[in-house]
Amino acid sequence: MIVKHSRGSYEIKATTIADALASLPAGSFVVTDTRVQAHYGHLVSNSISQKAVPEGEQSKSLSQCAELLDWLASEGADRHSTVVALGGGVVGDLAGFVGAIYMRGVRTIQIPTTLLAQVDSSVGGKVGVDLPSGKNLAGSFWPPSEVRLAIDSLQTLDERQFKNGMGEVWKYGLIMDKNLFDELFKVPLAPQDKRLTSVINRCIELKAQVVAEDEFETTGRRAILNFGHTVGHAIEHVTGYGSVLHGEAIAAGMIIESLLGENLGITTQGTTGQIRHAFAELNLPEPSMYSRDVDSLVSAMRRDKKAQGGSLAFSLLTEVGQCKLIKGVAESDVRKALEAL
Repeated sequence: MIVKHSRGSYEIKATTIADALASLPAGSFVVTDTRVQAHYGHLVSNSISQKAVPEGEQSKSLSQCAELLDWLASEGADRHSTVVALGGGVVGDLAGFVGAIYMRGVRTIQIPTTLLAQVDSSVGGKVGVDLPSGKNLAGSFWPPSEVRLAIDSLQTLDERQFKNGMGEVWKYGLIMDKNLFDELFKVPLAPQDKRLTSVINRCIELKAQVVAEDEFETTGRRAILNFGHTVGHAIEHVTGYGSVLHGEAIAAGMIIESLLGENLGITTQGTTGQIRHAFAELNLPEPSMYSRDVDSLVSAMRRDKKAQGGSLAFSLLTEVGQCKLIKGVAESDVRKALEAL
Protein backbone atom coordinates (compact mmCIF):
# COMPACT_ATOMS: atom_id res chain seq x y z
CA MET A 1 0.00 0.00 0.00
CA ILE A 2 1.29 3.48 -0.91
CA VAL A 3 0.59 6.54 1.24
CA LYS A 4 1.01 9.89 -0.51
CA HIS A 5 2.11 13.08 1.22
CA SER A 6 3.47 16.53 0.35
CA ARG A 7 7.10 15.34 0.21
CA GLY A 8 6.36 12.23 -1.85
CA SER A 9 5.08 8.88 -0.66
CA TYR A 10 5.95 5.85 1.41
CA GLU A 11 5.07 2.20 1.29
CA ILE A 12 3.41 0.06 3.92
CA LYS A 13 4.95 -3.37 3.46
CA ALA A 14 3.51 -6.61 4.80
CA THR A 15 6.26 -8.70 6.32
CA THR A 16 7.23 -10.72 9.38
CA ILE A 17 8.93 -9.26 12.42
CA ALA A 18 12.05 -11.33 11.73
CA ASP A 19 12.31 -10.16 8.12
CA ALA A 20 11.52 -6.56 9.08
CA LEU A 21 14.49 -6.47 11.44
CA ALA A 22 16.85 -8.59 9.35
CA SER A 23 16.80 -6.14 6.43
CA LEU A 24 17.38 -2.81 8.14
CA PRO A 25 19.60 -0.45 6.13
CA ALA A 26 23.17 0.23 7.20
CA GLY A 27 23.35 3.20 9.52
CA SER A 28 20.13 2.33 11.33
CA PHE A 29 19.49 3.15 14.97
CA VAL A 30 16.69 1.21 16.62
CA VAL A 31 14.54 2.83 19.30
CA THR A 32 12.33 0.42 21.23
CA ASP A 33 11.04 -0.13 24.75
CA THR A 34 12.11 -2.63 27.37
CA ARG A 35 9.21 -5.03 26.82
CA VAL A 36 9.53 -5.11 23.04
CA GLN A 37 13.30 -5.42 23.26
CA ALA A 38 12.88 -8.52 25.42
CA HIS A 39 10.82 -10.10 22.62
CA TYR A 40 12.66 -8.93 19.52
CA GLY A 41 15.95 -7.25 20.42
CA HIS A 42 17.89 -10.41 19.59
CA LEU A 43 16.63 -10.19 15.98
CA VAL A 44 18.49 -6.91 15.43
CA SER A 45 21.96 -7.28 13.96
CA ASN A 46 24.84 -6.71 16.36
CA SER A 47 26.14 -4.12 13.90
CA ILE A 48 23.08 -1.93 14.53
CA SER A 49 22.78 0.16 17.68
CA GLN A 50 19.57 -0.09 19.66
CA LYS A 51 18.27 1.71 22.71
CA ALA A 52 15.29 0.77 24.87
CA VAL A 53 13.24 3.36 26.75
CA PRO A 54 11.03 2.41 29.71
CA GLU A 55 7.68 0.97 28.70
CA GLY A 56 4.66 3.26 28.90
CA GLU A 57 3.32 6.71 28.04
CA GLN A 58 5.63 8.46 30.49
CA SER A 59 8.52 7.81 28.10
CA LYS A 60 6.86 10.11 25.58
CA SER A 61 8.56 13.13 27.10
CA LEU A 62 11.01 15.88 26.23
CA SER A 63 13.54 14.47 28.68
CA GLN A 64 13.45 11.05 27.00
CA CYS A 65 13.63 12.75 23.60
CA ALA A 66 16.76 14.64 24.70
CA GLU A 67 18.33 11.42 25.93
CA LEU A 68 17.74 9.76 22.56
CA LEU A 69 19.15 12.75 20.68
CA ASP A 70 22.31 12.60 22.80
CA TRP A 71 22.52 8.85 22.16
CA LEU A 72 22.33 9.35 18.38
CA ALA A 73 25.02 12.01 18.50
CA SER A 74 27.31 9.92 20.69
CA GLU A 75 26.85 6.91 18.38
CA GLY A 76 27.86 8.98 15.36
CA ALA A 77 24.47 9.17 13.63
CA ASP A 78 24.52 11.57 10.69
CA ARG A 79 22.10 12.95 8.08
CA HIS A 80 22.21 9.66 6.18
CA SER A 81 21.24 7.59 9.22
CA THR A 82 17.84 5.97 9.78
CA VAL A 83 15.89 6.01 13.03
CA VAL A 84 13.83 2.84 13.39
CA ALA A 85 10.78 2.87 15.69
CA LEU A 86 10.24 -0.68 16.94
CA GLY A 87 7.26 -0.85 19.26
CA GLY A 88 3.81 0.52 19.95
CA GLY A 89 2.39 4.01 19.68
CA VAL A 90 4.59 5.56 22.36
CA VAL A 91 7.79 4.38 20.70
CA GLY A 92 6.50 5.32 17.25
CA ASP A 93 5.60 8.87 18.29
CA LEU A 94 8.78 9.37 20.31
CA ALA A 95 11.24 7.89 17.82
CA GLY A 96 9.46 9.59 14.93
CA PHE A 97 9.82 12.94 16.66
CA VAL A 98 13.49 12.28 17.36
CA GLY A 99 13.95 11.45 13.68
CA ALA A 100 12.14 14.66 12.70
CA ILE A 101 14.41 16.96 14.70
CA TYR A 102 17.80 15.20 14.72
CA MET A 103 19.99 17.16 12.27
CA ARG A 104 16.74 18.79 11.09
CA GLY A 105 15.28 15.50 10.01
CA VAL A 106 16.54 12.03 9.09
CA ARG A 107 14.93 9.01 7.48
CA THR A 108 12.64 6.99 9.76
CA ILE A 109 11.15 3.50 9.54
CA GLN A 110 8.13 2.49 11.58
CA ILE A 111 7.83 -1.15 12.68
CA PRO A 112 4.65 -1.14 14.79
CA THR A 113 4.24 -4.10 17.13
CA THR A 114 0.81 -3.37 18.65
CA LEU A 115 -2.63 -3.38 17.08
CA LEU A 116 -3.13 0.28 17.96
CA ALA A 117 0.11 1.32 16.30
CA GLN A 118 -0.53 -0.80 13.21
CA VAL A 119 -4.00 0.59 12.49
CA ASP A 120 -3.36 4.17 13.51
CA SER A 121 -0.27 5.85 14.94
CA SER A 122 2.38 4.43 12.58
CA VAL A 123 0.57 5.89 9.54
CA GLY A 124 0.12 9.57 8.78
CA GLY A 125 3.34 11.20 9.94
CA LYS A 126 2.16 12.82 13.17
CA VAL A 127 4.94 12.45 15.73
CA GLY A 128 5.56 14.08 19.07
CA VAL A 129 5.76 13.96 22.83
CA ASP A 130 3.60 14.96 25.77
CA LEU A 131 4.14 18.00 27.96
CA PRO A 132 3.19 18.24 31.65
CA SER A 133 0.25 20.43 30.60
CA GLY A 134 -1.14 18.08 27.95
CA LYS A 135 -0.80 15.22 25.49
CA ASN A 136 1.01 15.60 22.15
CA LEU A 137 1.59 19.33 22.64
CA ALA A 138 5.11 19.17 21.16
CA GLY A 139 5.39 17.51 17.79
CA SER A 140 5.77 17.64 14.06
CA PHE A 141 4.48 16.23 10.81
CA TRP A 142 7.25 13.87 9.70
CA PRO A 143 6.19 11.01 7.41
CA PRO A 144 8.15 7.77 7.73
CA SER A 145 10.22 6.51 4.82
CA GLU A 146 8.37 3.22 5.12
CA VAL A 147 6.16 1.22 7.46
CA ARG A 148 6.90 -2.46 7.93
CA LEU A 149 3.71 -4.19 8.98
CA ALA A 150 4.42 -7.45 10.79
CA ILE A 151 1.08 -8.94 11.81
CA ASP A 152 2.85 -11.81 13.58
CA SER A 153 4.13 -9.39 16.21
CA LEU A 154 0.58 -9.18 17.56
CA GLN A 155 0.89 -12.74 18.83
CA THR A 156 2.80 -11.46 21.86
CA LEU A 157 0.07 -9.00 22.90
CA ASP A 158 -1.84 -9.71 26.08
CA GLU A 159 -5.63 -9.42 26.14
CA ARG A 160 -5.65 -5.89 27.50
CA GLN A 161 -3.29 -4.60 24.81
CA PHE A 162 -5.37 -6.20 22.07
CA LYS A 163 -8.53 -4.53 23.40
CA ASN A 164 -6.57 -1.29 23.65
CA GLY A 165 -5.98 -1.44 19.90
CA MET A 166 -9.59 -2.34 19.23
CA GLY A 167 -10.60 1.09 20.53
CA GLU A 168 -8.97 2.65 17.46
CA VAL A 169 -10.29 -0.08 15.14
CA TRP A 170 -13.87 0.68 16.20
CA LYS A 171 -13.17 4.37 15.65
CA TYR A 172 -12.63 3.84 11.93
CA GLY A 173 -15.95 2.05 11.58
CA LEU A 174 -17.72 4.80 13.50
CA ILE A 175 -16.27 7.75 11.58
CA MET A 176 -15.97 6.38 8.03
CA ASP A 177 -17.16 2.83 7.41
CA LYS A 178 -20.58 1.69 8.63
CA ASN A 179 -20.02 -1.73 7.04
CA LEU A 180 -16.93 -2.21 9.21
CA PHE A 181 -18.87 -1.11 12.28
CA ASP A 182 -21.73 -3.47 11.49
CA GLU A 183 -19.33 -6.38 10.91
CA LEU A 184 -17.53 -5.81 14.21
CA PHE A 185 -20.82 -5.27 16.02
CA LYS A 186 -22.17 -8.58 14.73
CA VAL A 187 -19.01 -10.61 15.42
CA PRO A 188 -16.32 -8.90 17.56
CA LEU A 189 -12.73 -9.30 16.40
CA ALA A 190 -10.52 -11.71 18.35
CA PRO A 191 -6.69 -12.07 18.36
CA GLN A 192 -6.71 -15.30 16.28
CA ASP A 193 -9.50 -14.11 13.96
CA LYS A 194 -8.95 -14.80 10.25
CA ARG A 195 -10.30 -11.31 9.54
CA LEU A 196 -7.53 -9.58 11.47
CA THR A 197 -5.30 -8.78 8.48
CA SER A 198 -8.15 -7.50 6.34
CA VAL A 199 -9.49 -5.33 9.17
CA ILE A 200 -6.05 -3.82 9.81
CA ASN A 201 -5.62 -3.12 6.10
CA ARG A 202 -9.04 -1.46 5.94
CA CYS A 203 -8.23 0.83 8.85
CA ILE A 204 -4.95 1.82 7.21
CA GLU A 205 -6.72 2.51 3.91
CA LEU A 206 -9.19 4.79 5.65
CA LYS A 207 -6.49 6.70 7.52
CA ALA A 208 -4.33 7.05 4.40
CA GLN A 209 -7.32 8.47 2.54
CA VAL A 210 -7.94 11.13 5.17
CA VAL A 211 -4.25 12.02 5.51
CA ALA A 212 -3.94 12.48 1.74
CA GLU A 213 -6.91 14.86 1.82
CA ASP A 214 -5.69 16.97 4.76
CA GLU A 215 -2.10 16.16 5.68
CA PHE A 216 -1.47 19.18 7.89
CA GLU A 217 -4.94 19.54 9.45
CA THR A 218 -5.76 22.75 7.59
CA THR A 219 -9.28 21.95 6.33
CA GLY A 220 -10.74 20.12 9.32
CA ARG A 221 -11.03 16.83 7.43
CA ARG A 222 -8.19 15.13 9.29
CA ALA A 223 -9.78 16.16 12.58
CA ILE A 224 -12.37 13.38 12.16
CA LEU A 225 -9.59 10.96 13.12
CA ASN A 226 -9.78 12.57 16.56
CA PHE A 227 -13.28 11.35 17.36
CA GLY A 228 -13.15 10.44 21.04
CA HIS A 229 -9.71 11.97 21.44
CA THR A 230 -10.61 15.35 22.95
CA VAL A 231 -12.13 13.60 25.95
CA GLY A 232 -9.77 10.63 25.70
CA HIS A 233 -6.62 12.73 25.86
CA ALA A 234 -8.08 14.61 28.82
CA ILE A 235 -8.69 11.29 30.60
CA GLU A 236 -5.07 10.26 29.97
CA HIS A 237 -3.82 13.58 31.31
CA VAL A 238 -5.99 13.58 34.43
CA THR A 239 -5.12 9.96 35.27
CA GLY A 240 -1.40 10.60 34.92
CA TYR A 241 -0.45 8.80 31.67
CA GLY A 242 -0.09 5.30 32.95
CA SER A 243 -3.02 3.59 34.59
CA VAL A 244 -5.32 4.08 31.57
CA LEU A 245 -4.15 2.90 28.16
CA HIS A 246 -4.67 5.15 25.14
CA GLY A 247 -7.27 2.93 23.48
CA GLU A 248 -9.19 2.56 26.73
CA ALA A 249 -9.31 6.33 27.15
CA ILE A 250 -10.38 6.82 23.53
CA ALA A 251 -13.14 4.21 23.88
CA ALA A 252 -14.51 6.10 26.88
CA GLY A 253 -14.07 9.36 24.97
CA MET A 254 -16.08 8.07 22.01
CA ILE A 255 -19.01 7.19 24.27
CA ILE A 256 -18.94 10.59 25.98
CA GLU A 257 -18.53 12.51 22.72
CA SER A 258 -21.30 10.50 21.10
CA LEU A 259 -23.63 11.49 23.94
CA LEU A 260 -22.47 15.09 23.56
CA GLY A 261 -23.35 14.89 19.86
CA GLU A 262 -26.79 13.46 20.63
CA ASN A 263 -27.44 16.21 23.18
CA LEU A 264 -26.48 18.83 20.59
CA GLY A 265 -28.75 17.31 17.95
CA ILE A 266 -25.78 16.44 15.71
CA THR A 267 -25.50 12.69 16.29
CA THR A 268 -28.33 10.28 15.51
CA GLN A 269 -30.22 9.38 18.67
CA GLY A 270 -29.39 5.91 19.96
CA THR A 271 -25.81 5.90 18.66
CA THR A 272 -24.35 6.14 22.16
CA GLY A 273 -26.25 3.05 23.22
CA GLN A 274 -24.87 1.10 20.25
CA ILE A 275 -21.31 2.10 21.07
CA ARG A 276 -21.70 1.28 24.76
CA HIS A 277 -23.10 -2.13 23.91
CA ALA A 278 -20.24 -2.87 21.52
CA PHE A 279 -17.58 -1.84 24.02
CA ALA A 280 -19.25 -3.75 26.83
CA GLU A 281 -18.84 -6.90 24.74
CA LEU A 282 -15.09 -6.22 24.80
CA ASN A 283 -15.17 -5.56 28.55
CA LEU A 284 -13.71 -2.11 27.97
CA PRO A 285 -13.98 0.12 31.05
CA GLU A 286 -17.13 2.22 31.38
CA PRO A 287 -16.57 5.98 30.99
CA SER A 288 -18.02 6.55 34.46
CA MET A 289 -14.70 5.23 35.81
CA TYR A 290 -12.94 8.32 34.48
CA SER A 291 -15.57 11.07 34.12
CA ARG A 292 -16.10 11.99 37.77
CA ASP A 293 -13.49 14.78 37.93
CA VAL A 294 -15.36 17.05 35.55
CA ASP A 295 -13.43 20.23 36.36
CA SER A 296 -10.04 18.63 35.68
CA LEU A 297 -11.24 17.01 32.46
CA VAL A 298 -12.69 20.25 31.08
CA SER A 299 -9.51 22.11 32.03
CA ALA A 300 -7.45 19.55 30.09
CA MET A 301 -9.78 19.82 27.09
CA ARG A 302 -9.15 23.55 26.87
CA ARG A 303 -5.55 22.70 25.89
CA ASP A 304 -6.65 20.34 23.11
CA LYS A 305 -5.06 21.25 19.77
CA LYS A 306 -8.49 21.69 18.13
CA ALA A 307 -9.48 24.33 20.70
CA GLN A 308 -9.35 27.88 19.41
CA GLY A 309 -9.57 31.14 21.30
CA GLY A 310 -10.68 29.35 24.45
CA SER A 311 -13.54 27.67 22.59
CA LEU A 312 -13.88 23.87 22.64
CA ALA A 313 -14.06 21.84 19.44
CA PHE A 314 -14.98 18.19 18.92
CA SER A 315 -15.06 15.72 16.06
CA LEU A 316 -18.59 14.41 16.39
CA LEU A 317 -20.55 11.71 14.59
CA THR A 318 -23.54 12.74 12.52
CA GLU A 319 -24.38 9.04 12.20
CA VAL A 320 -22.44 5.79 12.27
CA GLY A 321 -19.94 6.07 9.40
CA GLN A 322 -20.00 9.88 9.21
CA CYS A 323 -18.14 12.47 11.30
CA LYS A 324 -17.36 16.17 11.19
CA LEU A 325 -15.53 18.82 13.19
CA ILE A 326 -17.80 20.99 15.35
CA LYS A 327 -16.34 24.22 16.72
CA GLY A 328 -17.63 26.49 19.44
CA VAL A 329 -19.07 23.78 21.70
CA ALA A 330 -20.28 25.27 24.98
CA GLU A 331 -18.49 24.09 28.10
CA SER A 332 -21.85 23.61 29.79
CA ASP A 333 -22.82 21.03 27.17
CA VAL A 334 -19.56 19.15 27.70
CA ARG A 335 -20.13 19.14 31.45
CA LYS A 336 -23.65 17.82 30.95
CA ALA A 337 -22.39 14.86 28.93
CA LEU A 338 -19.66 14.07 31.45
CA GLU A 339 -22.00 14.29 34.41
CA ALA A 340 -24.62 12.09 32.71
CA LEU A 341 -22.10 9.23 32.51
